[in-house]
Amino acid sequence: MNGHANGATNGDVDSSDWSPSSWRTKPIKQPVLYENEAKVDQSRLKLRHLPPIVTPTEIWKLRRALAEVAQGKAFLLQGGDCAELFDYCNDNAIESKIKLLLQMSLVLIWGGNKPVVRIARMAGQYAKPRSSPVEMVDGKQVPSFRGDILNGYQPDQRDIDPQRLVQAYFHSAATLNYVRAQLASGIADLHNPMDWNLGHVADPGLLEKYSTIVNSIRESLRFMRTVGADTAGQLETVDLFTSHEALLLEYEEALTRKLRHPSNRTTTTTKTSPAAPKVSPLTGGALLNPALTPTTSPSNSGYYNTSAHFLWVGDRTRQPDHAHIEYLRGIENPLGIKVGPTTTTPDLLQLLDLVNPRKEIGKVTLITRYGAGKVDELLPAHIAAVRESGHTVVWQCDPMHGNTRSTSSGIKTRSFDAVFAELAAALRIHKECGSFLGGVHLELTGDAVTECTGGSEGWRDEDLGLRYETFCDPRLNEKQALELAFLVADSLRAG
Repeated sequence: MNGHANGATNGDVDSSDWSPSSWRTKPIKQPVLYENEAKVDQSRLKLRHLPPIVTPTEIWKLRRALAEVAQGKAFLLQGGDCAELFDYCNDNAIESKIKLLLQMSLVLIWGGNKPVVRIARMAGQYAKPRSSPVEMVDGKQVPSFRGDILNGYQPDQRDIDPQRLVQAYFHSAATLNYVRAQLASGIADLHNPMDWNLGHVADPGLLEKYSTIVNSIRESLRFMRTVGADTAGQLETVDLFTSHEALLLEYEEALTRKLRHPSNRTTTTTKTSPAAPKVSPLTGGALLNPALTPTTSPSNSGYYNTSAHFLWVGDRTRQPDHAHIEYLRGIENPLGIKVGPTTTTPDLLQLLDLVNPRKEIGKVTLITRYGAGKVDELLPAHIAAVRESGHTVVWQCDPMHGNTRSTSSGIKTRSFDAVFAELAAALRIHKECGSFLGGVHLELTGDAVTECTGGSEGWRDEDLGLRYETFCDPRLNEKQALELAFLVADSLRAG
């Protein structure tokens, strides 16, 4: 995949050498080798002529919401499948995830007493990084499954197929179309929260907790109607944004457009204030005193990735001098950066300066994934370093990826207790550091799968075979996800 930089520039990027294709001049991790470049060109040309899946107005609506999260005025809930399949593009699968995210957000609103920003790992999460290009299936070595956008899960479908690039677009567009239709049809109407059927959740304790919250909402709405203050139109729907890992740059480049900035675009930056400098309790160094300053763009247009509202870079592809960061630094979308045990403080600060040189609030979400046993050691230093750098970020905890393990029979799983332990530790550490946890990032499904052990159902390793359906990493089932939301809500409410 060779290419060149064409010299185009985004007015908001502090460099004149960026273009949607300039990533091709950099080394790349997780490369894709297509056998037929002519077919790749056909798919790329088709994608460039298709309409955007998301719009700049929607992207900036999310950026403004994330700026509220970064300042502690809202909470971020992000969740969905580890690896989305084309087969998940059906009404039942989509609807179950919408309802679960709505239920969880309702619980978190109750716990934190603040708005919740909802982002689904959906409508585009079709590419997955792999630690090896090959794997053993039934004693035979085959190419690894790298997501439906590249190849199929069945062993006889492992050849890389460039036509899947276009298929990914249409499945993403169809998924988001149904999401929008359901939200417009009142699925999120707070006047009828019990219509968000709890499906597979049969635990009396969880049902009672959820019903208590719902009844409280009903009483409040009844009072608002009585006094004539029921703003019904604001309670009948919510925003649900989409996200995926920006892994396959061939696809991301083809859906990057230079578009006029929308009217709702406003940026706020953090700058150093000379008044009353504070001292970091962790490093002893001076803390920047944030002064929020509205800024204007020198250009009336910018480059937007129109495949999703929010994109993130993973632990395997976030090298500062490599292709993925080169691509991400030039787009207007809000970005996530996975931060793990191998993330050094200098690299983290360099990444922030590269993708957000103007220190715009709401632009970057740091998705921490240390593992329950390492979060106490690593998170405080990262919080202190970012604070002293002058960047105001969204701190989001991903308690899933750092707590993955294999059973004695080789089944990949995660312990619910370890997941909650890292999340609870992150909440505590942020409070101790004078910071705050802005959100959670979870791999979950609305189905009654048995992929993670623990939780109130007490699943053990030997129970995983009952309904182990993931094609990549293990997900929380509906009951475990809702239970986790209640535990987080209790912590927020206590704080």
